[in-house]
Amino acid sequence: MSRKKKQSTEDAFHQALLMVAPGTTLRESLSAILQGGTGALLCFGDANKLSNLSEGGVKLDAPMTPQLLYELSKMDGAIILSPDGGRILYANRFLKPTAKIPSEETGTRHRTAQRMAAQAKCTVIAVSQRRSAVTLYVHDTRHVLDSISTLVNKASQAVQTLEKYLSVLNQAMQDLTTREFQDMVTIFDVCRAVQRTEMVVRIANEIEPYIMELGTEGRLIELQLKELMMPVKEALLVAKDYYREKGGVKYEDALERIAEIPQPELLQLGSISQALGYGPNPRSIDNYLTPRGYRVLTATRRIPAAIVTNLVEQFGSLQQIIRAPKDELVAVDGVGEVLAERIRVSLNLLRNQLALDDRR
Repeated sequence: MSRKKKQSTEDAFHQALLMVAPGTTLRESLSAILQGGTGALLCFGDANKLSNLSEGGVKLDAPMTPQLLYELSKMDGAIILSPDGGRILYANRFLKPTAKIPSEETGTRHRTAQRMAAQAKCTVIAVSQRRSAVTLYVHDTRHVLDSISTLVNKASQAVQTLEKYLSVLNQAMQDLTTREFQDMVTIFDVCRAVQRTEMVVRIANEIEPYIMELGTEGRLIELQLKELMMPVKEALLVAKDYYREKGGVKYEDALERIAEIPQPELLQLGSISQALGYGPNPRSIDNYLTPRGYRVLTATRRIPAAIVTNLVEQFGSLQQIIRAPKDELVAVDGVGEVLAERIRVSLNLLRNQLALDDRR
């Protein structure tokens, strides 16, 4: 699957989760159908496209309400709705996707739903009367909706795991910063920091679907996740400090390569080294690496992002910025007397703080 196609499927899946989240009209409808002990087959998409893959039924084109959707679900056929679920287009419609599409489902309703979603590239919801379960099909993706309590437990466990990984990441960032001030950074230090950052990002990405599916019930977890992930913005700048510029490769290219590393290979530092442009064997790099300075300057939280870029472009490395006299700092575009002094003070404060933490 191409990256563009995969992204399109993920976006559609996320939109579907938001559409059926607690607090939405559609979720209220699904709850009523389950409580009523009836099943349902709901298909969301363009009317013209879906009409070519279905037949019969009753054309409605009416606003969707939980009461109306519940009553229509008592019929045997499928219900076709607009892409956002705001209008009911057809009721009691017979879906006829091709049988050539493979399906591991055993029930007729679920097998039809899976094939319809795959062929029409749409969203289909199958409500099982016998199992009292709701299954979501989005393109080639299948997902069974969990209860709110189950989702909260899963999200909470994931957040606890994220906190543990963040603790390790924070220590790695502190160690890297200390080595950067000492000008003794190796490729292993960089790869370990990038590795831990990517692990944290992937765990956070696993939590976001839970938050989407929880809807209004997931607000506290969403706030907690945002607070936990704030330091990661700086950690992502490690790649920007150390990626190897060659052949027109940009920082965004390096980030994309890191994101595409399969999970088992992420544990191998050679994969990260290669993504950064240094080759698959970190041991072949004997020299110390010099950071450009984006992360440390950003970490001071007292220097605007535009000024950070100007400083790096002017001096080329963090060590050159640290050693630069005040008059050379003032010569940088956007840096005046006051800001030049703030830069020097901020870097000294950060270095002293690191030294204090090391003595504890």
